Amino acid sequence: MTLLKDKIAIITGASSGIGRAAAKVFAREGAKLVVNGRREDALNAVVAEIEMDGGEAVAIAGDVRDEALQVRLVDMAISRYGRLDIAFNNAGSIGEMGPVSGLSLEGWRETIETNLTAGFLGAKHQSAAMGEGGSLIFTSTFVGYTAGMPGIGAYAASKAGLIGLVQVLAAELASRKIRVNALLPGGTDTPASITNAPGATAEVLAFVEGLHALKRMARPEEIANAALFLASDLSSFVTGTAMLADGGVSISRT
Repeated sequence: MTLLKDKIAIITGASSGIGRAAAKVFAREGAKLVVNGRREDALNAVVAEIEMDGGEAVAIAGDVRDEALQVRLVDMAISRYGRLDIAFNNAGSIGEMGPVSGLSLEGWRETIETNLTAGFLGAKHQSAAMGEGGSLIFTSTFVGYTAGMPGIGAYAASKAGLIGLVQVLAAELASRKIRVNALLPGGTDTPASITNAPGATAEVLAFVEGLHALKRMARPEEIANAALFLASDLSSFVTGTAMLADGGVSISRT
């Protein structure tokens, strides 16, 4: 049995990392997808891989901060597949880094708009299009929730804001049996990870791995599987949560 058989899902940030892994996992579990990312070539490659595996997906490139793009994603799900059951609002950016005292207002606003305002725009149109039942998922982070880390104030604030938004949405949409949850990954081995940044050393990787109780980073597929749980009926009594999938980084003191 496939967990998402005949479900229709939108996934943002699907051209790489967690979003790409989630697109492949969701498709493998039977979902038909509308995938989004800013890099059209990379996004088309994901669709090609899904189709080669017998799945079905359509790509729409664009910036999630654009409300018109959010409308297009929903409209595509409805026009192509007839409805919308799941939305994984995964796109995001770590944004401008540095002490809060040195952050530019432009950098702050860009990070808030990318991580929080885009989530609001997605939820606004996705929830309106869903019928009875459905699942909205937002990628947040443990930073600003269980731990403060220096140099990423805008990122932490924007992702913590998503958790507040999730709680309100869960209360607002419960009467329509739409579940809303935040997924909080730990360090994940993606192209956007600081461990893969130019100049990152083996010492950086060892430090980040050592923060986790499991003493390693997640593979994108592991976080995608956590998103699959929240998307599927396996989590039918789960809503309004900030679900950690963080390898124990939130509790590790070793």
